[in-house]
Amino acid sequence: MSLSEQLGRLAAFEPAPYPVVSLYLNTQPGQHGRDQHQAFIRKEFKARSQTYPAGSPERESLDQDLERISQYLATELEPSANGVAIFACSAGELFEAIQTGGAVEQHWLHIGDQPHLYPLARLESQYPRYAAVLADTHSARIMVFAAGDLVAERDVVGVKTRSTSQGGWSQARYQRHISNFHLHHAKEVIDTLDRVVQSEGITQILLSGDEAIMPVLREQLPKHLADKVVDQVRLPTHAPVSDVMKASLEAMGKLNERTDREKVDAAIGAYRAGGLGVVGPEDTLMALAAGQVEELLISASLRDLQAPQTANDTLLAEPAVDTVSAGEAADAEPQVVRLADELVTKATQTAALVTFIEDPSLLADYGGVAALLRFRI
Repeated sequence: MSLSEQLGRLAAFEPAPYPVVSLYLNTQPGQHGRDQHQAFIRKEFKARSQTYPAGSPERESLDQDLERISQYLATELEPSANGVAIFACSAGELFEAIQTGGAVEQHWLHIGDQPHLYPLARLESQYPRYAAVLADTHSARIMVFAAGDLVAERDVVGVKTRSTSQGGWSQARYQRHISNFHLHHAKEVIDTLDRVVQSEGITQILLSGDEAIMPVLREQLPKHLADKVVDQVRLPTHAPVSDVMKASLEAMGKLNERTDREKVDAAIGAYRAGGLGVVGPEDTLMALAAGQVEELLISASLRDLQAPQTANDTLLAEPAVDTVSAGEAADAEPQVVRLADELVTKATQTAALVTFIEDPSLLADYGGVAALLRFRI
């Protein structure tokens, strides 16, 4: 199941009158090869449990969740995972665990009345789902990455060709022969890529190829695939997966830098003109509640979000249980954390795209929130 699908499942969870645990852990080993999250777990689980009266239904539900989470981490956490997100509410029959190759920036523990989804949506933004194509004139690798992991790979092997020292008509015929091989190989690569894109739900493609095959690939790409190509990188066909992932994530990050400003400018410009744009937390929440939002633009840090200036119980209701946090969320106002979750949850529920804006200055004058709209009311 993709991160997008898991976000959808969690966003559908109704706020509960019992504690809902949202735990994010960086599970990368420390410099001595040891886990770094165990001390955080021991300290925070004990402290958070004690915030509920002993023997209360809330305490019993929470203690069951913390015990199950501890057992999961001890027995089911894969050594290759660099991050894990766990959501649990035994009274609400919720237990969802997500392991990723992408690292969680820091440990977060959040207990409230619904899943804390802002960090999960942020993780999906940092480690998007995309395909990388590495090709030369006789072979190609098509790799699908998601959540910081290689999730699928396809190889295409063509006929290996070599040059000839003959001249005149023989050389010309040979070059046409070679060109035909290259064209046939390119078409095979594209056919395989097309199947991967459809089966894996790919919306972004990165290309890498030598000088002989790349023009042929570009020329043969059908429009529905060409429109998905976001950049071209330089990598050898047989580069290690780790090198491919590093280079491709850097390319995706640069792409986001370019498009973030364009999207924010478009939303602000449309808002000024009374068109399909909205800015600020209150108006964006209202637009989300009405299903108007096509793309939510939200600050990549809770520290840059501002709580709504006017109280609106229908849009940002008080939680059904007391909220406690550890990690970055602990440094933010409870209303800001609530706002972040409401924005992400409503966007997910209404199939709106969520884009995290890395440069805090772009949304600083609008409380860290803006949106592009589908329609106006």
